[in-house]
Amino acid sequence: MDPGAAPASRNQRLFLALWPDEGVRKQLITHAGQWIWPLACARYAPADWHVTLHFIGHVDADRVVGIAARAAVPIQPFQLILDQPGLWQHGLAVLCASEVPPALRALYDQLGDTLHGLDLSVDTRPYQPHITLARRAAGAILPMAPAPVVWPVSNFALVVSVQEKGHRYQVIRRYH
Repeated sequence: MDPGAAPASRNQRLFLALWPDEGVRKQLITHAGQWIWPLACARYAPADWHVTLHFIGHVDADRVVGIAARAAVPIQPFQLILDQPGLWQHGLAVLCASEVPPALRALYDQLGDTLHGLDLSVDTRPYQPHITLARRAAGAILPMAPAPVVWPVSNFALVVSVQEKGHRYQVIRRYH
């Protein structure tokens, strides 16, 4: 989606995220295949897997172009290692990073400052990079000694929630 294109709705639900390439997505598919999922589980489609940097929330469509322009901060490439499968409250199945690389922390902080400068709120909880694999996954059996997902990160994206059949999100702009 071109950030200058006419939006489908006046209100856009935005977030900034690390968006995996096909190689990382294949590692994630292998990892997710090692879980034993309950029948009521709602697994996310691989096309929707991401690591959220900052949830921006609902903004007027007129602000999207300005947010997209201001989010163009430099990124220092780094390696993210997702190595901690877990079940969180409310039945969320996640794959977490046990360590936050310094370059990821710097990117997270810089984007937070940018969002503050745009009068947008920023989550104040400690940052825990993770991918949500499924919802309603209480009772899932985590994989035994899974191989870590090694993700060479060199870009991030501004994403909008679209809730269309087949995928939940659409990348508006990538930043390298």
